[in-house]
Amino acid sequence: MFWVLLLLLAWTVAGAACTRLCLAAVRTAAVEADAGVEHDLTLYEAAFLSGGPRRVADLTLVSMARERRLLLAHTGWATVVDPRGRDEMERSVIGAIGPEGQSRIAPVRAAAAAADAVRGLADRLVGAGLAVPDGARTTVAAGVRQVRGAAVTVLALGTMALLMPASSDVPRTLVALWFALPLALTLSCLAIARIEVHPYSRWASPAGQRLVGALARHADGAGDDRTYLTSVAVRGIRAVGEPDLRAAFAHREPYGRG
Repeated sequence: MFWVLLLLLAWTVAGAACTRLCLAAVRTAAVEADAGVEHDLTLYEAAFLSGGPRRVADLTLVSMARERRLLLAHTGWATVVDPRGRDEMERSVIGAIGPEGQSRIAPVRAAAAAADAVRGLADRLVGAGLAVPDGARTTVAAGVRQVRGAAVTVLALGTMALLMPASSDVPRTLVALWFALPLALTLSCLAIARIEVHPYSRWASPAGQRLVGALARHADGAGDDRTYLTSVAVRGIRAVGEPDLRAAFAHREPYGRG
């Protein structure tokens, strides 16, 4: 009856993994419940929900460059033309460039993305239920990985039980059926998680994604300057049409992609 001990172990592993995933999914889904229905996204908010802190930094750099208050050279250097920032984001960029008024774009982008202004923006979006709380997505992903591992463990334990010399009158088909139950539990949990958790992006909750989607529909076509910046906020640097400006951001790889 050693296979019974293996079965108990299989149920323990499967139950613990599925419970952890369910709790993580419930905590993440709570973001949607607190989301406000009415909320007009600013460009900075749209940028964060679409691409996170680095997208906000990119949008700020592009906006200042289009207004000729910041020069972004195709060689990857940023030069301050107007040192007076109009908001917290712009002041963060100017501060990241430093007192010399000139710096490589990549470190400026990284420093601006980590500034207090961006963290405050993230906190406000989380409070409004539009952004996924820090670590929530990671928790769900870790839960999914644990359930996958549990499924493999259950399968291995079942195989071990079937390969053991028969020591009871219990048919092997019945033993296999008993192990199929915790395996079915883990696979069902993974299937439900894929359906329920999939709508969450890395940054935006489902409510945030709906607002970004509505904003993106108005970013198509040439339009005015705000339409252009909306496209950059939603789609990132690939929405920039100027070759020299695109080339300026081609030097960002050592500091991550966004």
